[in-house]
Amino acid sequence: MSENNSNNFIHNIIDKDIEEGTYGGKVYTRFPPEPNGYLHIGHAKSICLNFSTAQKYGGKCNLRYDDTNPVKEDVEYVDSIEEDVKWLGFTWEKRLWASNYFDTMYKAAIELINKGKAYVDDLTPEQMREYRGTLKEPGKESHCRNQSVEENLSLFEDMRAGKFADGERVLRAKIDMASPNINLRDPIIYRIAHIEHHNTGNKWCIYPMYDFAHPIEDAIEGITHSICTLEFEDHRPLYEWVLNEVGFWPHPPKQIEFARLNLTNTVMSKRLLKGLVDDGVVDGWDDPRMPTIAGLRRRGYTPEAIREFCEEIGVAKSNSTIEVAMLEHCVRTDLQNRVESRNVVEDPIKVVITNYPEGQSEMVEIENNRNVPEMGSRKVPFSREIYVDGADFMEEPVKKYFRLFPGNEVRVKGAYFVKCESVVKNDDGSIKELHCTYDPATKSGEGFEGRKVKGTIHFVDAATAIKIRIRNYNYLMIDDENGNQVLNPDSVVDTWGYAEPSLAEAKPGERFQFFRHGYYIADSELTTDTEKVFNRIVDLKSSWKPKK
Repeated sequence: MSENNSNNFIHNIIDKDIEEGTYGGKVYTRFPPEPNGYLHIGHAKSICLNFSTAQKYGGKCNLRYDDTNPVKEDVEYVDSIEEDVKWLGFTWEKRLWASNYFDTMYKAAIELINKGKAYVDDLTPEQMREYRGTLKEPGKESHCRNQSVEENLSLFEDMRAGKFADGERVLRAKIDMASPNINLRDPIIYRIAHIEHHNTGNKWCIYPMYDFAHPIEDAIEGITHSICTLEFEDHRPLYEWVLNEVGFWPHPPKQIEFARLNLTNTVMSKRLLKGLVDDGVVDGWDDPRMPTIAGLRRRGYTPEAIREFCEEIGVAKSNSTIEVAMLEHCVRTDLQNRVESRNVVEDPIKVVITNYPEGQSEMVEIENNRNVPEMGSRKVPFSREIYVDGADFMEEPVKKYFRLFPGNEVRVKGAYFVKCESVVKNDDGSIKELHCTYDPATKSGEGFEGRKVKGTIHFVDAATAIKIRIRNYNYLMIDDENGNQVLNPDSVVDTWGYAEPSLAEAKPGERFQFFRHGYYIADSELTTDTEKVFNRIVDLKSSWKPKK
């Protein structure tokens, strides 16, 4: 976050801790993803917050994998997470695994048992839910709650030795079954899972629960400020209870919660996103419609734009939903002064300039970025036959339509004034071509100051144009008539167009502004030397305005 973001309450807390010498002036954060899916834009906010906070205070930030649930985890996700963090522009102090701390966690569990603060329970999951109580009614104690320390130690060792089946026993913290905070009603801290772990193999068949493992991981690493999303606020008393009751660490970390990122027209659940992938609704985790960082990267979003977006939305204490148009605004603002424009026409219409000499061709000059003169210009071929965009011609124009229509004259960008004289049609009534004339005295850049025209359109030369594939992306989710988010059946429109010849050299990952259409990127997976596939990053017009 930026230095001038004075409303960052997390930084205010850290400032106070530094002033009071709580952690000796140190700031140590961590980003702790579970490797059970690809990261999305919501995780980008957490990444930026944790790493930027460490940077601001000259501290450190770890990347730590929360791999305490081997059922859902995969090395594929580990690789994607690291690529995402690096792509966003951050470097971790250490790459760590929660599973490396299983021995310490086991010792911590033994410590709790010895203190009479944990017990092995044999209630079924159904019974445990029944005994838990409600927000209005206290819970009911298990018949195992008052077992002796020796009995619990023996049973816990039997759990570790694999003498029980999955779900047959659990280890529970012994706190308060009448607590108004249901998370403190003797939560499970260890469960049995006879499954091989990617890191520890078959050493363990018992695994710690997140609420038990997380504070211990933070404490072992010397984390000072454990920054979490708001759903962990009710879990903070348990976080503190674990550290205080285990008692291994004299200066335990402090958990601070902030509001998670919610975006309009966007799914922000790993489970739902995985469902879209598994069901083939999208073409994988990096489908450009996906809000995953991999999807946004393939879509053409820049890390700079995402970091700016995360800074703009700030850090809040209560949940809200941000307009996705704000994210698009940040992308558009980042791209407008750094990419070159190219002429591309969709739904092309051929134009024959009847008074232009047959067999003649010339090069006209067009600026690469009208916002940045320093980016120079390029030469584009122009001849008797060109293509114009389908949106730039109307046979029966509506009011205030200033582009091409019979009898109207427009400027063809970089070239001449051109007037539509007639429309030639096919037998089925569709347009075959337009016959136009040009005024050779009106060439761009040669000081013509005669009559004026209200419209300027772009073109590509018919003889040298290349055919490209264009994927125009829309929102993956839209609201139905009841205000519920549903899949958008038109989330991608796969079409084609003609482009100026320079795009034949486009490399995967190169970004351009397609003049008057939007910003596009050569797809990293599908673009080859012989086929050019471009994804629309964002269109040119913004519906979101920054606050003044």
